[in-house]
Amino acid sequence: MTGGIWPWIAFNVFVLAMLALDLGLLNKKAHEITIRESLMSSAGWISLALLFGAGLYFFRGQEDAVNFITGYLIEKSLSVDNLFVLLLIFSYFQVPGIYQHRVLFWGILGAIVLRLTFIIVGVALIKMFHWIIYIFGAFLIYSGVKMALHQESEIEPEKNPILRLFRKVMPIAPGFETGRFFLTKDGVRHATPLFVALLLIETSDVIFALDSIPAIFAVTLDPFIVYTSNIFAILGLRSLYFALAGLMKLFHYLHYGLSAILVFLGLKMIGESFLHIPVLAALGVIALVLTASITASLMFPAKNGGEEGK
Repeated sequence: MTGGIWPWIAFNVFVLAMLALDLGLLNKKAHEITIRESLMSSAGWISLALLFGAGLYFFRGQEDAVNFITGYLIEKSLSVDNLFVLLLIFSYFQVPGIYQHRVLFWGILGAIVLRLTFIIVGVALIKMFHWIIYIFGAFLIYSGVKMALHQESEIEPEKNPILRLFRKVMPIAPGFETGRFFLTKDGVRHATPLFVALLLIETSDVIFALDSIPAIFAVTLDPFIVYTSNIFAILGLRSLYFALAGLMKLFHYLHYGLSAILVFLGLKMIGESFLHIPVLAALGVIALVLTASITASLMFPAKNGGEEGK
């Protein structure tokens, strides 16, 4: 691993300590997260990410710092759609607001392990078989075009193959039982809807990781930079969920901006051997596209109850 094992250990200890502080002290008692709490938590994670970027600048140089900030911005942007999935899952299972933070907390722990596995395997494959980078680039272009043409449709959790398989393995209790994931009834172990919601959130993160991680590979192959930018973005975005879940439909042109970013990064990966695009230039393009799509959404509000005009 780049830079040795100690930076990895220190970063993961830091993240686990912050999560323990979050669940063990700040949210020890289950309650519905307010917009103020959500904004403060998100601002805290953003500040920590910027401080981490500053630390990289002083200890590892400008290149690593810029790569981290660019990767963080990419991951943060591409994770926006995840907010809608979280909202749909919580709505479908009618998860009470007081338990949603608990589900997201444990979902973050699963995402950390998942992202770390994807990153290490992805970097190793690219370094062993460089031609795989062209496959990743083509996949990003495909994902970008698909996102631009995608018509929003309802997600049906009952058709999720993971959920259907899980139902065959373990019965599901009808109630939430004060926030527990499992309970025993008449000597039989049951999962609660809270655990089922967590299971679907984890499986949905697999899908999002398939887009976001290859996108950061277009910026850097340093696994530590890719991993830390991923984790900071996930932590911050899920903290912001409670404030933005109901507001994201305002940015109805954002998915076009995200699709353009995916295509741009895919072309960058494929054409890197012929035309090198500096990371600062790539960061400028990403920031410009995001600003333009958000500005267009605010200047031209959606029609027909949230669907953009055709």
